Amino acid sequence: MAGGFRFAWELDGAGWATCRICDGTSEWKDVVSYLTDALGDTLRAVAGLYGASAVQRISFALEPAEARWRLRRQGVDVRVDIYRFPDTMTSWDQPGDAGSLSWSTTLPRRVLGHAVLEAAEEVLRTHGEVGYRKKWGEHPFPLAALRDLRRLHRQWDSCRH
Repeated sequence: MAGGFRFAWELDGAGWATCRICDGTSEWKDVVSYLTDALGDTLRAVAGLYGASAVQRISFALEPAEARWRLRRQGVDVRVDIYRFPDTMTSWDQPGDAGSLSWSTTLPRRVLGHAVLEAAEEVLRTHGEVGYRKKWGEHPFPLAALRDLRRLHRQWDSCRH
């Protein structure tokens, strides 16, 4: 399954990005809003899996819906669960797993780290920092988070990427 894993982040227009995650069997895809620092939050969450915390969470505004990701480290693997809430304005006080489970997979942390790192680097190569800010609007390109994940991935996963 790890060989079929893909993560993609594509800026679609002013303040919108398409996020895709696929494990070779099933795929989750949605259009994410600029209301959160979604790409930066994703990079920080994946980097956090290399630390002491075994659970990381991400929230994406889908306007009006919300997607919440729960990443749970299980040894060298990570369980990814994505929950959907119908309205971000009314779901803020609900527990993360109270939504409907939209997608789930388990994969090696090194595979997740590498895929997220590659996707973010592709966004940077394609748009640059200035172009990203113009398209995403609210948040600058998460360069520090990208560097942090790259450093941790190289250190812990022996990757030369």
